This record gives sequence, structure tokens and C-alpha cells, in this order.
Amino acid sequence: MTYKIDTVAVLGAGLMGHALALIHALGDKPVALQDTSPKALAKAPGLIEAALATLVEAGETTAAEAKAAIGRIRCTPSLEDAVRGADLIVEAVVEDPGVKREVFAGLDRVAKPAALIASNTSYLDVFPLSPPSRARTTLVAHWYTPPYIVDLVDLVGSDRTDPAAIETLRALYAGWGKKPVVLKRFIPGYVANRIQAAITNEVFRLIDEGYATPQDVDDAVIHGLSLRMPLLGHIKKADFTGLELVQRALANKTWEPAPVTGRSTTVDRLMAEGRTGVMVGKGFFDYSGRTPDDLFRERDRRLLSLKRHLRELGDI
Repeated sequence: MTYKIDTVAVLGAGLMGHALALIHALGDKPVALQDTSPKALAKAPGLIEAALATLVEAGETTAAEAKAAIGRIRCTPSLEDAVRGADLIVEAVVEDPGVKREVFAGLDRVAKPAALIASNTSYLDVFPLSPPSRARTTLVAHWYTPPYIVDLVDLVGSDRTDPAAIETLRALYAGWGKKPVVLKRFIPGYVANRIQAAITNEVFRLIDEGYATPQDVDDAVIHGLSLRMPLLGHIKKADFTGLELVQRALANKTWEPAPVTGRSTTVDRLMAEGRTGVMVGKGFFDYSGRTPDDLFRERDRRLLSLKRHLRELGDI
């Protein structure tokens, strides 16, 4: 069976949902963006326009293309209205099994039989939550923040997913310049998130046990670890290092990885102090005097500049 994607519905208008609506609209697809929260729906257009302004400023798209993309997105509180006739349904609701099960049940009642249902879940195994009648057309399409700049998208199905459904999305997103990675089978966190989780576990151990400050950690990551990663990744870096040295380093390991405890005393303390991150102006670092919008915009500008240089450098 072949699948044609002409219309898209995005369920959930929050941090990821509004951005996923933008991606598909930039891909020339009419998008219905749905959320049961009036506040989320009211905020989404402004977030989309701000993201587009940054992309236009960076030369990633034109003002005319941005205006056309905005015109392709409509917001609705109705699930039935959003998915009626949609060829692709992108599920980006909260990471709660009960909520996702309820959404999937609703889709089973109102979505057309051949609609592809792509969940943006990060860690939940959504396949047991989806009705058996939708198994052939249900898969995961997991994006990274901000998805209109970060090109990686994880694609994976269950053992009952139609391979043509996965290939349809792989070809669609690759055609838009994205970097789809098709996994052989589902694993929570996929590749990048699992590597990031391992780094996070070790980083918090270094901070919690007083080996390094948050600034020390970020300096080591930015000026050491990260400098080579954009060009070489991690596996190719091993080839440049030489596998003999890699083998010896593995054999000579003199420490045990940090145990997975599910918590960090430093994070717990910051949370208790109300230092929850950029949105409130303080987290590990103090962002006083700068608005979240300004900080996100500056992050996006810098990411786009880095992407531009990486494209110029090309692959080794």
C-alpha cells in the first residue's frame, strides 16, 4: 500500500506541537493545529510567527514563504474537526499514557482508515496504547527542540506497522532537508536521547559530588566534547582516534559509571528554590534582565549560524 500526504493534523499546540505545525506548513501542507486548551491555542500563532521571523532573518526561508506557511495553519479545539480527512496525524500531547490512550481512542473513531498516526513520544511505548485497528498505520516520529532548526527525526514502528508507512515519512522528511533515522525496533529515548541521558547522569554526579561547577561542565562540553561532534559524530571520531587506543581505553577503565538514581541533589535544591530554568529567569545560571523570548531567539540565531557553517564545511 502507498500513502499520500496532502493534509496534516497536529494534536497538541504546546512547546513541540506549534513547532511541528510550522515544519509541516513550511513543507507546503495545510495543517490543522488542535488543542483542548484555549490558552495553548491562543499562544500558538505568536510562537509560530516568532520562529518564522528568526528563520527569515537567518535566510533559512523567505518572507513570502513564511507568510504562506502561516496561511496554511488553522487552529481548532475540536479533535474531529482537526483530523477529518487528514492524511497524517502528528500526536504531540503530554507524555502521559492515559492521555495518549484517550487520544488514540478518539482518533480511532474519527480519523479516516488510511491516516498515518505519528507520535512524537520521547520515552513512552505508545504501540500498546493504540487500537489494534490502527496498528498498521501507527508509528513514532520523534523530533528535537527546536524542530524547525534541529533536523534529526527518529522514525520507528512496531512489528505490525506497515513498512510503507515508515518509508512514506522518511522520504517526506528527507525531501524537506531533515535527517530521519529509522530504528530497527522501538527503544525508549532512541539514540540521541539515550546518549544525552547517559551524559546527564554523569554530569549531575560531577556537580553533586563537588568535582566541578556547572560552568566547568559546560566549558568542558562546549570546548572539548562538542567541538568535534558536529563534524565527526562519535563513531567516526573513534576511527580518527584509532581503534587500538579505543580498545585500550575500554580495557583500562578505572571508574564505574554513575549509578542511575533517578534524581540529583543539585536539581532538587534548585527546584526547591524556584530556579526552574530560562522561563523564570534562573536555573543553574542567572538570566535576570533577559526575557525568555529573547533567550530563545538568541539560541535559535546561534543554532542557525552553526548549521550554516556546518553545511559549508560538509562531511569528512
